[in-house]
Amino acid sequence: MRERLFTPGPTQIPERVQVAMSNPMVHHRGASFKQMFEEVVEDLRYFFQTSGDVLTLTSSGSGAMEACVVNLLCKNDKVLTVSGGKFGERWGEMCRAFGAETHTIDVTWGDAVPPEAIQEFLRAHPDARAVFLTHSETSTGVAADIKEIAAIVNEHSDAILVVDSITSAGVLPFKMDEWGIDVAVTGSQKGLMIPPGLAVVALSKRAWDRVESSDLPKFYFDLKKEKKAQLNSATAWTPAITLFMGLREALRMIREEGLETMWQTYARLAHATRQGALACGLELFARSPSDSLTAVTIPESIDGLKFTAHLRKEYGITVAGGQSQLKGRIFRIAHMGYYDALDMVAMAGALELTLRDFDWPFEHGAGVRAVQKVFMERE
Repeated sequence: MRERLFTPGPTQIPERVQVAMSNPMVHHRGASFKQMFEEVVEDLRYFFQTSGDVLTLTSSGSGAMEACVVNLLCKNDKVLTVSGGKFGERWGEMCRAFGAETHTIDVTWGDAVPPEAIQEFLRAHPDARAVFLTHSETSTGVAADIKEIAAIVNEHSDAILVVDSITSAGVLPFKMDEWGIDVAVTGSQKGLMIPPGLAVVALSKRAWDRVESSDLPKFYFDLKKEKKAQLNSATAWTPAITLFMGLREALRMIREEGLETMWQTYARLAHATRQGALACGLELFARSPSDSLTAVTIPESIDGLKFTAHLRKEYGITVAGGQSQLKGRIFRIAHMGYYDALDMVAMAGALELTLRDFDWPFEHGAGVRAVQKVFMERE
């Protein structure tokens, strides 16, 4: 049986990228790597829609998040985080770990943070130094209105806006410079379509001013060291060279397709998947769904852990279950990465078979038809 990966990281990898990563090893201080590095940096600027600096770290996305905290803040800085899922919580945990005066807006999991809540906080706390947000909350499938929030932060405060765009960059519309986002981070195993192990931090000029004044301890994640190394088309530390080979090829593919086209494609994949789930009588968990992934509520009559295990064992489909208090209550289907319409048809078919095996009452074939209908409609 062919295995199919539908987890929101790692995602499926294009064959072109796999081939690129099988090329002979090069030295990371040699001319070949420098040429590759320069191409990657330029294409990452396009990826984030920025003319600013983009720094690549050999780490997970969480490493890039920590790099933001220790490089942008000073001891006891007042910051705002939003807790509406596992990764929104992570911003707060990191800020508190490094001694920031951390204030949190708690949002019901499944809802997006209301932009006016951030505006109210900034009015009450004009001395806030930073706002840390998650664009696409991977644990709940929720997307925040980052464009509107960025406008609010820029209009009502001197705080910098730091965005976890790990499951949104390259997938959802994201225009860093145009929207006034100061810092954005992502991980390689999401919209960049390569294996885990690289993370990227994009920074505005205003963000660099904060880096210069930061007094928190840092060593490996020192962004000033990375920027200095980048002047020589290199990284401060030994990079994951094979992943850089894959990243260059993935960014070439993104350039060829065009970001706008990719955003539209992901939106259609997501819409089709949601229609398929609804046609099977299931409920969506997110009230403001992200096009990066779809979170589906598992009916109370079905054991959620057994459901996802059965889907994988019997039909070769691996999805992600729920995290924290959502464990066993939802499953999450990825659309970001290397997916197309027929992947979503296959996903719907396997979902129907699994629901049948668990005696869930629904019209057989309805989910697949709903998915196909979306792709058969003319744009």
